[in-house]
Amino acid sequence: MYRIFRRIFFMFSAEKAHGFVLGIMRAVYCIPPLRALVRSFFCIRHPSLEREFCGLKFANPVGLAAGFDKNAKYYKAFSMLGFSFIEIGTVTPEAQPGNPQPRLFRLVRDKALINRMGLNNDGVEAVVNRLKSRRPKILIGGNIGKNTQTANADAPADYLTCFRQLYPYVDYFTVNVSCPNVSGWSALQTADSLREILSALMKERNRQEQRKPVLLKISPDLSFLHLEAVLEITDKIKVDGIVAVNTTTRRAGLAVEQERIESVGEGGMSGKPLIWKALETINYIRQRTKGKLPIIGVGGIMSAEDAIHHINAGATLVEVYSGLVYEGPSLVKKINKAILRQGKQ
Repeated sequence: MYRIFRRIFFMFSAEKAHGFVLGIMRAVYCIPPLRALVRSFFCIRHPSLEREFCGLKFANPVGLAAGFDKNAKYYKAFSMLGFSFIEIGTVTPEAQPGNPQPRLFRLVRDKALINRMGLNNDGVEAVVNRLKSRRPKILIGGNIGKNTQTANADAPADYLTCFRQLYPYVDYFTVNVSCPNVSGWSALQTADSLREILSALMKERNRQEQRKPVLLKISPDLSFLHLEAVLEITDKIKVDGIVAVNTTTRRAGLAVEQERIESVGEGGMSGKPLIWKALETINYIRQRTKGKLPIIGVGGIMSAEDAIHHINAGATLVEVYSGLVYEGPSLVKKINKAILRQGKQ
């Protein structure tokens, strides 16, 4: 059924189709009988699906990756689809429009997306106002970053602003220093910058009455030498976990014509081509930390089998994004069913 709708959606630009689908979902959520019907079809509850991660209890291991609901407008609607948690953002201190359109592209033959959105969002104050009405049982992660115009030297202040304002309203934080769609962001992953940003956040958390997990989202384009340096910092500063991985700037091994790749231009790629790099990174972190550093796996999850691969590699939880675009909302249910079947074997 979804394939029919996908053909219609793919007739429009990726960003317009995205907005259209989100509008439909919010409209459905606002009609109680339809909302209940959607929940009954997509949501699966079973004790075997429950997970504990960084002290939080999740109804199942499947969440929605950051970028789909940047501004916390649709998290209630997404809860109808069986997700146990939703990561909003990336949120910056001030609202910003992002890069000029077009900035989101499909590589259909590869089941991939390329985006150079530029962290467009409404700013932390608007996001906080929307989260004030959330129901406690919806687990929310706050993905935070700096404004584009903020110099890297001043980045810690931007992260702290978002951290402080979101703290009462999210269940955990993801520190995004690996977005490839904003000029200069790669420098945030250097040892000195990363140490300064994370240290500031952990000091602020120590001032809070309630301890909330802080995770670091890393790039799939890091060398193992660079990844080793990152893990040394997270270990020393006592970061609670890793989100692996963000989008990639690499374009190797794609089925689409080179002409199409060149016409799309720069941006971070997500989707099926990312699966093996994501698994390689997760497996490396698991082995390097002896399984002691909790991991959320994201990247290339287009099927239930892909999600199982992430979990077997070392992830406790998984997040989907491009898979939702190409495979539809039933992907969440398929993953949870596969996990249940695996548990019975």
